[in-house]
Formats: sequence, C-alpha cells, structure tokens
Amino acid sequence: DSELEESPLDPSQVVAGEPVVRSLALHGADDLAIGIWQHSAGVSTDVEADEVFIVLAGRATIEVEGGTVLEVGPGDVGLLPTGAVTRWAIHETLRKVYVVRP
Repeated sequence: DSELEESPLDPSQVVAGEPVVRSLALHGADDLAIGIWQHSAGVSTDVEADEVFIVLAGRATIEVEGGTVLEVGPGDVGLLPTGAVTRWAIHETLRKVYVVRP
C-alpha cells in the first residue's frame, strides 16, 4: 500500500502505450539498493543492473535479448544480470520489490 513517487521513463524507452513508472527507495548505499517499483500497462525497454526481484502484484512478460522470456506474476522471483537488455510488456500494473547491486 506504499505511496510511490513517479519516476518518468525516458521517452526512448517507451515501445507501446503510455506507461507510468513509480518507485520508492527503501534502502540505498554504494553497493546495494532496495525498493518498490511499479509499471502500469504498456511496453518499455531497459538495460538492467544486477537485480533480484519479487513480484507483489500484476502480470508481465519480460524478454531478455538473446536469452529467455519470463512470464511473471504475484509471488514470482526473477534475476536479471548486469547489462541485460530487456523488453517489459506489462499486462496488468506490475509492482515488485527489488534488490539491486549497482
């Protein structure tokens, strides 16, 4: 139920729709970041940091360039390596908790 602040995507990242991204930092240090991230319906791209996440709500298809396709929903855990080029197709607003090693 946490209130999240809007974190606008760079327009070059938006592939389809008008997704709104929100986030809330819970912990930040030079070697570790923990927070909540939310992305409304739409499609966007990203280049990942070393991240582990747990989906709290919503559904998405995450395509990793040259790799796998992840279908995620509530309770799913994902791992994205540094430098992975991804395409996030969000079917229902996705909210996740993330742990990132910058």
